[in-house]
Amino acid sequence: MVFMTRLRITEIFHSLQGEGRSVGVPTVFVRLTGCPLRCVYCDTAYAFSGGETQSLESILEQVAAYSAGHVCVTGGEPLAQKGVSELLSLLCDAGYQVSLETSGAMEISSVDTRVSRVMDVKTPGSGEVERNLLSNLDQLTAHDQVKFVITDAHDYEWSRALIRERRIDERCEVLFSPVHGALEASELADWVIRDRLPVRFQLQLHKYLWGDEQGR
Repeated sequence: MVFMTRLRITEIFHSLQGEGRSVGVPTVFVRLTGCPLRCVYCDTAYAFSGGETQSLESILEQVAAYSAGHVCVTGGEPLAQKGVSELLSLLCDAGYQVSLETSGAMEISSVDTRVSRVMDVKTPGSGEVERNLLSNLDQLTAHDQVKFVITDAHDYEWSRALIRERRIDERCEVLFSPVHGALEASELADWVIRDRLPVRFQLQLHKYLWGDEQGR
């Protein structure tokens, strides 16, 4: 079968999942190029431009070469490219456990329901809070995850209020993580415990293993 869709890819690599439900699991990462957002703490600005246009066949072949059961499609913002939904469905058809990392600023209704959508709700400290498409929250299921990246106490209070207002924890798993190097992890952990917040506290495993090294 020949697929006409082509996507601009920054990198495809094999590493350990650093966040979320499958943290620590060997995973193939497919990083798409381009993002309409500019979060102040972004650690993948190198994916804003450049990359190489590849066919879906080429992408699937590279993924298969690693013989991993998990695939994470990330960016940039993957949903900014038309055709990524086709890639996600093909990965599911191939038997992979597939996750999508998205900013939440793009409509997610076209994403295959077999995909675990990991939506990064933008906090005020990100500088992009106005870009949140909060209607996406109503489409999430127990198969999905919502991530809040916390820069300071104001971000925490804002996130806590949104969770309670939209009852997000009743819909899917909620993840809280501190911005690496900006907020002490222990401080955020103390806030979560103090407020008995129904979230999973997490650290970015890859930051502690490889720092800011790209492609890991």
